[in-house]
Amino acid sequence: MKPITFIIYIAFYAIESHAYDYDTKYYDQTIDHFNFASYGSQTFKQKYLYNDTYWDRSNGPIFFYTGNEGPIEGFLQNSGLVYDLAVQSKALIVFAEHRFYGSSLPFGKDSFTPEKISLLTLEQAMADYAIMIKHLKEDLSVQNTQVIAFGGSYGGMLAAYMRFKYPNVIDGALAASAPIYLIAGKGDRTEFFADVTKDFEKADPMCPKTVMTAFSKLDSLVQMGDQGLKTITETFRLCKPLTAAQATHLKGWVRNSFTSLAMMDYPYPTHFLAPLPGYPVNYACKMILAAADPLQGLAEAAGLFYNGTGGSLKCFDIFTEFIECADPTGCGTGNDGLAWDYQACTELILPKGSNGQTDMFPSLPFTLKMRDEYCQKTWNVKPRNDWLDISVWGEDIKSASNIIFSNGELDPWRGGGVLSNISDTLVSFIVKGGAHHYDMRGSDSRDIPSVIGVRAEESNLINKWIAKSKLLKRKNI
Repeated sequence: MKPITFIIYIAFYAIESHAYDYDTKYYDQTIDHFNFASYGSQTFKQKYLYNDTYWDRSNGPIFFYTGNEGPIEGFLQNSGLVYDLAVQSKALIVFAEHRFYGSSLPFGKDSFTPEKISLLTLEQAMADYAIMIKHLKEDLSVQNTQVIAFGGSYGGMLAAYMRFKYPNVIDGALAASAPIYLIAGKGDRTEFFADVTKDFEKADPMCPKTVMTAFSKLDSLVQMGDQGLKTITETFRLCKPLTAAQATHLKGWVRNSFTSLAMMDYPYPTHFLAPLPGYPVNYACKMILAAADPLQGLAEAAGLFYNGTGGSLKCFDIFTEFIECADPTGCGTGNDGLAWDYQACTELILPKGSNGQTDMFPSLPFTLKMRDEYCQKTWNVKPRNDWLDISVWGEDIKSASNIIFSNGELDPWRGGGVLSNISDTLVSFIVKGGAHHYDMRGSDSRDIPSVIGVRAEESNLINKWIAKSKLLKRKNI
């Protein structure tokens, strides 16, 4: 998940031109919350980012971002809504980094050994956040202050889960682009890549057809042998000659690019996953259809994500830029990629791969059986596919309250999320024409009307929850 990524898999997080101010702090976090004997009282330094510029200590709430699968700085810089709402609500802003990501490594460079990484779970991460909030409230002497959780993609899932699991700590949550049903194994696992395809079809009906033609030509060139492989290497500007055995990885590299473009299909240029133009799906389709040859168009469009607009890469190293893992939508690279791969091998159920029938991509399946085999070989673990249906409630969430589930119409993750109201306080918003957690981004003069309207409704609901919680606490209810 490219949370985001999400995601939900993440190559890197660049800072937008509008930089949000913060101070960096660390909390001495318990290593294992659930086994009193395993690490005793040992702790690790968990990073969090902090801004009290707008905070009214006597009456303002705490806005707490539940960090995703990467360095927390990137999520802060791309979640300006928290800052915008903090100005209105006079809130304290806290962005907490997820254990095993960024610099919040419980065992430093040794954190990714099989026995150590076993402490990377949803449950441990949520306990981290709950304990950190309790510490902050005690340290600041604001024990009765309301706390609203925010998050996008995987972070959005965690925001909702925190309200499920710790309603005594979290008064409400905004869960943006949070595919909580899909991750729990509910729904259609083929829908993700079908929805990526639909995004490209909306840009131009000929675009997916041309993509499929290009993949067919790629297969034909592979079958030709050395000369065909040389043509592919030159067309895609690969740093090393492609072999026939590596063709499948090249297809995954292309699919990963198109997936990222669909998620980042914002109406203005961004630098979240890569330096991309506004509406990058439209941009990529124009590149594909303008090329003299479909394969050349496919290569140029795929390079858009890895090289960005105006990028300086002279060639592409498909094995460092894309790493196959337990998440067919991509895990990212480096230690963050390892951590997400482990999570995708244990609790999280991701899409099953592309099939070339309901989507425009080659048949690159990833069945639950294939996942079991991969995870056993890679991490010596077997996924527990039914666990999240129990642990975080699956689809039976009606007993919860005070959660906003927002989804973008163009976001390929939307099908795995909550798309309709469940109650007066479990509310769903769809950002028409919006991509992955678009509403979480800061206000921009180029915003489309739908996201402006959704943000206003989100603000109204959050302020109502805060006011109601204050009233109940005054009455000691």
